[in-house]
Amino acid sequence: MKIWIDLTNAPHVRFFKNIIEYFQDQGEEVIITGRKFGDIHNLMDLFGFEFISMGKHGVTLGQKLEESTLRAHELSKLIIKEKPDVAISKHSIELPRVTFGLNIPSVYVLDNEHALAANKLTLPLCNRIIMPQAIDMWTLLRVGADPNKIISYKGTSEIIHFKNFEYNENIFEDLSLDLKKEKTILMRPEPSLASYLDADCRKSVLTPVVDVLEQHANILVIPRFKEQEEIFKDYNNVTIIKPPVDTFSLMKKCDLMIGAGGTMNREAAIVGTPVISCYPGQTLSVDKFYIDQNLMFRSNDAEEIINMALRLMINKDSSNKLETDNLFEMIIDNVYDVAGKNRPL
Repeated sequence: MKIWIDLTNAPHVRFFKNIIEYFQDQGEEVIITGRKFGDIHNLMDLFGFEFISMGKHGVTLGQKLEESTLRAHELSKLIIKEKPDVAISKHSIELPRVTFGLNIPSVYVLDNEHALAANKLTLPLCNRIIMPQAIDMWTLLRVGADPNKIISYKGTSEIIHFKNFEYNENIFEDLSLDLKKEKTILMRPEPSLASYLDADCRKSVLTPVVDVLEQHANILVIPRFKEQEEIFKDYNNVTIIKPPVDTFSLMKKCDLMIGAGGTMNREAAIVGTPVISCYPGQTLSVDKFYIDQNLMFRSNDAEEIINMALRLMINKDSSNKLETDNLFEMIIDNVYDVAGKNRPL
């Protein structure tokens, strides 16, 4: 069986890592395409995956439309030639459109119900949609998803990132971090270039928080792109962490995670590190899943975030246990099912 996997954002590389390895171990032929965006290429090289670089990210609405159209065109030419039996992606705009046009069955993994433009363009075209139970199905039906094609699971997509995770207790030493304070906070700025968030990539909601907290703890910042690196480079007690790096061990080692995005916040919650979400957009259902279990806290008020951070660093509690479904097995089963193939025993 020939499987096409399309990667359009850096977290997707970790998400699909074990899935890719499973299919390859089963002797399936896997075609991987990756958009030039963030650390996709670096992570693919780190994991040793062969892939085809195709397309890039647009900043303005006009550029997004142009780049997505160009990418769909280039992918179409490739997929017409390769003739895969099935395709799978996580929030790829182009894959569902290409597979629908070429009558190739597709599996679509979704965890953001607020990405309306992307969901309208993709969900009506997918043969199988895998989503967290935390998301209200009606939000997807309103943009054209077929309820008969939706498979839901308990948990969030990040649980699959930790399938073979081995904690590195010495991550600070391995990164040669010069830490002067007793406590350490990991921070991740907002996804300013995303279509679903209206934000300036040269500013961050984290700066007023860093202004105060750098006096109390070591601050580690993982920027998404160069403009965000520039925002934090002149702080005295801020260290810029440049991927690729073992972020799972890093967030587990830290005393607190403060993130203006989503994926790394949820990953930190899974490894048991206290998390404060200051995402400037509407709260995602997948974040509420962790908030309801007291594994994540949320605020957009800088003073409240600072006070919360000082309290959580002292009282780090990782006793809450997370119960989830086996998303890895669910994805593998659905890929074989929509392709009309029997899964190897």
